[in-house]
Amino acid sequence: MTFFQLMRRNAWRKPLRATLLMFSVGVAFLIYGLTASFLSGSQGTAGASDTLLGVFNRSGRAQPLPLAYLNRIAADSDVAAVAYMTRMRGFVDVEKNVVMTSAVDPQAIAAANGVELGLTPQLIAALEESRDRVLVGRALAEAQGWSVGQRIGVTSQLTGEDGSRDWSFEIAGIFEGADASTDTYFMIARYDAINAGRALGKDTVDAFVVRPRPGVSSGVLAARIDAQFANSAAPTRTQSEKQFLEAFLRQFADVGLIVSLVVGAAFVTILMIVVNTMLFAVRERSFEIGVMKVLGFSRARIMALILGETLFVFVAGGAGGLVLAKLATVLTGPEFGLAFTMPVLLKSVAIIAGLGLATGLLPAANAMRLPIINAFRSR
Repeated sequence: MTFFQLMRRNAWRKPLRATLLMFSVGVAFLIYGLTASFLSGSQGTAGASDTLLGVFNRSGRAQPLPLAYLNRIAADSDVAAVAYMTRMRGFVDVEKNVVMTSAVDPQAIAAANGVELGLTPQLIAALEESRDRVLVGRALAEAQGWSVGQRIGVTSQLTGEDGSRDWSFEIAGIFEGADASTDTYFMIARYDAINAGRALGKDTVDAFVVRPRPGVSSGVLAARIDAQFANSAAPTRTQSEKQFLEAFLRQFADVGLIVSLVVGAAFVTILMIVVNTMLFAVRERSFEIGVMKVLGFSRARIMALILGETLFVFVAGGAGGLVLAKLATVLTGPEFGLAFTMPVLLKSVAIIAGLGLATGLLPAANAMRLPIINAFRSR
């Protein structure tokens, strides 16, 4: 019998106890997988760029900026590309079915942010064919059941020149985003069409999107842009995409801290349960451990055997929990903002290994230090 077979059989010595332990570990990692996917998805900042800059009005996001700022920002030699955007909030059919539309210049947004959004030349060309066409993000398209070529109606807060708030668009294409953590729950429309059709706020934008040249510090460039408009009628606040998203989320709650506390409580509970169970399991096997020492098992091999048993429980239970978390993210769809990414998986594996070894340390140390004479007296 190999060392691994001995370890596995010891772990399965009492199948009901082992199954319950694995089930508990699996539930903890199911919770962790879902919450980590939640942070990695639309509610997190992991997928946000730390170099792409957003230029907003210093008075708040609700206040617009003049479109005339575009040429002054683009004139900076450290700016590789700049785009502008007006956000249009609206709803489809019922008010609770909220959708967001970003009105942009197609070529400019492709140059500044096209890679992150997955905007291909074909999608940009399709958007430019007509002024009433839009590109829809994959998450929004799946949530609404939309397809390419379909005509949709959006009731927006932007009032048109005819007094109506109803806007009609034709879906020209669906963009996927660079990866699963990219926010694709919005539409992209043409700025010239929205700007010409709205009654108020013409030739203003909600933000500029700035991509610095390679090697240029985004912080230095952001400070220079803000200094350029500091004494103007509409001073700016320039932040990276990641800084903006973190500040936006903090307006509601520190989601990351809440999730960490919930997951931490679950892991501490599991840690105490497994340590307590393994201590009893080792105590029940005192005589057997004494016999193994007599047969020549070293203290290190005894310790490795116990650590291997706890690691086996965590690997089996944790793998089950992570598989269920992955299935949940797939079945719920992208509208829930869950993204089970590779960093989430790697971090989960590291936690499994760490907890598996940590929970086995105390029972393994007790087994290693158990005197042979005391082990034989236990029978």
